[in-house]
Amino acid sequence: MSVSLYPSTTRTLLVLLFAGLVGACNKDQFLAKKPTTALVVPTTLSDFQELLDNTKVFGLVPVLGEASADNYYLSYSAWQASQAIREYNAYIWAKDIYGGQGAQQDWNAPYQQVFYANVVLDGLKAMKANPDSVAQWNTLEGTALFLRAFAFYNLAQLFAPVYDASSAGTDLGIPLRLSSGIDTLSARASVQATYDQIVNDLHTAEGYLPGGTPGNTLNRPVRISAQALLARVYLSMRNYPLARACADSVLQVDSTLMDYNDQSVVDTTSNFPVHLLNPETLYQASFLGAPSSTPYFTVISAGYATTWIDTMLLHSYDTNDLRIKVYYRQKNGNPYYLKGSYTQSFYPFGGLAIDELLLIRAEGAARAGDATAAINDINALLSKRWRRGTFPRYGVASAGEALDTVRLERRKELAFRGLRWTDLRRLNKEGANVITLTRILNGTTYTLAPNSLNYTLPIPPDVLSLNASIQQNVRN
Repeated sequence: MSVSLYPSTTRTLLVLLFAGLVGACNKDQFLAKKPTTALVVPTTLSDFQELLDNTKVFGLVPVLGEASADNYYLSYSAWQASQAIREYNAYIWAKDIYGGQGAQQDWNAPYQQVFYANVVLDGLKAMKANPDSVAQWNTLEGTALFLRAFAFYNLAQLFAPVYDASSAGTDLGIPLRLSSGIDTLSARASVQATYDQIVNDLHTAEGYLPGGTPGNTLNRPVRISAQALLARVYLSMRNYPLARACADSVLQVDSTLMDYNDQSVVDTTSNFPVHLLNPETLYQASFLGAPSSTPYFTVISAGYATTWIDTMLLHSYDTNDLRIKVYYRQKNGNPYYLKGSYTQSFYPFGGLAIDELLLIRAEGAARAGDATAAINDINALLSKRWRRGTFPRYGVASAGEALDTVRLERRKELAFRGLRWTDLRRLNKEGANVITLTRILNGTTYTLAPNSLNYTLPIPPDVLSLNASIQQNVRN
């Protein structure tokens, strides 16, 4: 990917390790049986740092959720021309998304990240303490825990049902691989155990990661990166007080927002308007893909001009709202489609940023009845998003009205950031303002009802064939 801020090296050690992983990862053998390829195991702190800096593995997030959400639509001809069965079927929420095809990167890539993180964690446990390298050891421990938690969280948004405290103890979550050993078959943990592991990893990472801000090393998390991810996790669990508290912890350290009026930072005329090294990004990640080849999911690539922005979403922006110029573009009178993102590339941003934290804190405030705090955060955000001198500022209203405002601005600010699918899942679970998704193709209407079983994606078929202990998700 083009977002490599600390490019991974090509040392023989890492090449051999990756070679062993490719066979294992593509067949999910690390969830079934040990691959025959001998792996050269890293043993030094420098080795571990190189593994975690490998941006061909880390900093990539799944895309099937975004492809299934309601931020965009396709014409019938564009849908028929889809280059992969999975995107063709995901668009209409088909029961079988994969058409029998294995090697699905939305599953494989996060578990490859888990494996790498576990290699580091196991390696650190085996090392003797050295007072001269305690700081580096701590940072590596925290980084590996953060990256494992990020991978588990992304997997849970697709392959596990939405968190519900009343049933999480029995609902099926994801397999939790907590060591680099690959000779033990995996089973699905409960949803409760899945989220407990994610939260525990992140809280532990907080104690190891360095303070301050990431600066230009956006692929290396710091303490507030872990707190930002915790805020996202708690929001998905509908634990709004803790989501608000974690977001506030980040914003007390760094609340810097880009001013979209500043062309030196955000060039609204560019295909990639936002600079990669921008002050809002806390951890850099992008949707799966590689700029030198066909995007993994062409329907949500900025280079795919027949992927059109949802009309209701587009009409929700005011004419003075600069986000419509920063996020989208239009050619030859056709509908608007997606521009580049905070990755400064064709691949949408899936990382962590200050604007998301402001919106999480605002939602937590509104749900706690603190309309003033919620609206203050919204006004702080939008004052940097509208054309200078035109933003009228929201007035403080009831907590319910403030919450409606937060939901609207969250949809507009965080479109194509890999968050809408999770938002639909959690908001529909609440039973108020539920949303039915609709696609119309060549006269046929497809719908995804609120709380449908199809909000949980099927596990890829090769994973099931290699490991009979993993149970498939039920779909309509």
